[in-house]
Amino acid sequence: MSNYSLKIESSWKEILKDELNKDYFKNILNFLKKELNNWKTIFPQVNNIFDALNKTPFDNVKVVIIWQDPYHWAWQAHWLCFSVPEWITPPPSLKNIFKEINSDLNINIKTNNWNLEKWTKQGVLLLNAILSVEEWKAASHSKIWWEKFTNNIIKTISDKKEWIIFLLWGWFARSKKSLINTKKHYILEAVHPSPLSAYNWFFWCKHFSKTNEILKKIWKDEIDWNL
Repeated sequence: MSNYSLKIESSWKEILKDELNKDYFKNILNFLKKELNNWKTIFPQVNNIFDALNKTPFDNVKVVIIWQDPYHWAWQAHWLCFSVPEWITPPPSLKNIFKEINSDLNINIKTNNWNLEKWTKQGVLLLNAILSVEEWKAASHSKIWWEKFTNNIIKTISDKKEWIIFLLWGWFARSKKSLINTKKHYILEAVHPSPLSAYNWFFWCKHFSKTNEILKKIWKDEIDWNL
């Protein structure tokens, strides 16, 4: 745990160096260390907590998708928002995301691998606002300063980059809009893809084709949303 922060990809580590040295961030690491010493099971595994950053270096970011916290079930827990490990049945929200991709882009995704890492390699940052969770206890780490850290990530992207596309799905993600400079970035908003809300405006939002239209307009490579 003492070298925990060193597991952040170099470009992010440099741009976030001031945050990584602040007391609140050290408090996060101390909290996690204490929980692990008390035999608590935390997801994702310690070495993977910062992998949303590690998979999409700062300079590569083109699109940002934000959600709340990781899945808290062992077989679904992952370090990318909405994603699940290989060979795991996708949860309902992820299924609805791919229903919308099918409707929007006529892509019928046929796979047993619902890990979204392919998107990250194309510049899609899949960011949970809360980066860890205790097993079986949803939102159990929501009070340990993670949001202060990830809010800084969002604001840093907004301040230091241009023409980033933010996909904000649901009230929680949309609450982050105030961190984003809307004069130089694109924001696409919809309800959460949960079965409880998807029919109220997630389906037919066409965010995937709209994202690619924007990327094409600003001379960036489009995202291949297929897996």
